[in-house]
Amino acid sequence: MNGKPLLTLDSVQVRYRERVVLDGLSLTLAAGEIGCLLGPSGCGKTTALRAIAGFEPITGGSIHLNGDTVAGETGHWPPQRRGIGMVFQDYALFPHLDVAGNVGFGLDRLSKPERKRRVEELLAVVGLADLSHAYPHALSGGQQQRVALARALAPAPRLLLLDEPFSNLDVELREKLSFEVREILKVRGITALLVTHDQHEAFALADRIGVMHQGRLCQWDSAYRLYHEPANRFVADFVGEGTFLPGTVVEAGQIEFELGRRTCPVSCCGIGGQVAVLLRPDDIQHDDASPMRAQVVKKAFRGAEFLYTLALPSGHKVLSLVPSHHDHAIGEMIGIRLEIDHVIAFCE
Repeated sequence: MNGKPLLTLDSVQVRYRERVVLDGLSLTLAAGEIGCLLGPSGCGKTTALRAIAGFEPITGGSIHLNGDTVAGETGHWPPQRRGIGMVFQDYALFPHLDVAGNVGFGLDRLSKPERKRRVEELLAVVGLADLSHAYPHALSGGQQQRVALARALAPAPRLLLLDEPFSNLDVELREKLSFEVREILKVRGITALLVTHDQHEAFALADRIGVMHQGRLCQWDSAYRLYHEPANRFVADFVGEGTFLPGTVVEAGQIEFELGRRTCPVSCCGIGGQVAVLLRPDDIQHDDASPMRAQVVKKAFRGAEFLYTLALPSGHKVLSLVPSHHDHAIGEMIGIRLEIDHVIAFCE
């Protein structure tokens, strides 16, 4: 992490009677960083966002924003005092106001000329300068999302929160907007935190990603480390694609499984212990010259690549990404080899 912490959550808890929704959530986001809370529905990620914004009181721990304790034992700052911008899932645009009116809403502290300049500046940033007089009903979903972003940025918040910002858009537009929004935030040096269940969205937008499960933060890390060095079985299952093969610890730091013997530090079990070895599709390489063979049982065309599901002699299955000019038939035996840098295994 670079720079001074702008947002810090310290053992934050949110409880509804007997139900714990957030359980000891701790993370730090530096000024200028984009963070993401990623997880399935009901994991607590939106509750975390609402607690940061001030819409949800916390029942334990503390939240610090730019050095100020905005929630904790010392009190609870109301949302309007926190200087936070928010982009909602449904955009929440005012239908009776045009684009300029929506973006300028809440800028009453500025003079009319200043407000006009600010609105024009933000509409130029999000690429909607020529639609300032259009009304929300006349805009596409992507255009409405840009208006919502411009409105959230207009008051110059010290932190921007985005709640499932692209969930109402189709996949292609979602990916395009993710990259565009990241560029806007980075160019302007804005610190942001979004929540999503879509890992592709998280990978496209965020510098640091936290995978959440049942109210707990499993891992707060880069996308690369989440994929290649997951902290637990849930993160390994949730992020990316992969399969698990059974293995055995044969000596300290060495495991053996169907595809060979590899170095892998496993601290949770001793020699003879049973482990599950994580294999990603890019760990299994197609190689006609290899004596190791596997049978194609499924194939999914992805343009430049096929994602093959391969059955090993034992019957266990693995995934393999293969360039699409290698078009193998279901039932065909193909050569494979293991090419893996970080062997990850979890004790059974």
